[in-house]
Amino acid sequence: MSQRTTEAAARKFRRERFVGRYLANPAVGLLDRIGIRSSMLAELETIGAKSGQPRRVPVTVSIDDEGAWLISQHGHRAGWARNIAANPQVRLRQGKRWYTGTAAFVPDDDVVARARSFARGRTSESATAWTIKALESDPISVRITFTA
Repeated sequence: MSQRTTEAAARKFRRERFVGRYLANPAVGLLDRIGIRSSMLAELETIGAKSGQPRRVPVTVSIDDEGAWLISQHGHRAGWARNIAANPQVRLRQGKRWYTGTAAFVPDDDVVARARSFARGRTSESATAWTIKALESDPISVRITFTA
């Protein structure tokens, strides 16, 4: 990857981290608190790599019988991804239900195909894939295997 491409990806990451941290994530949290939820959204709880304190962030998720799939749009740069690298034990809340599990990065997974699998229906499938493509800087799939 060229220096220019690396710098552009880093700028994009900083911009999107700002939007997520100060606009999007608080808005999603507010909607969740007042009872407006989506089946594709969940709250991921990790343990801070440096602080050791619980950290929660809204994520797009696809839950099945054995676990859940997530996509870290910024790969290992995302704060929650760094936390998983330090401690893969996580909790995931969808609606009022909490799941406990172990998270693992799946670098060989097709991120665009995985994003499409989150959607229900042709229109939302295209919109989901487009959104992932627009926001990504170094995406990687994450699999959470439920333990309880």
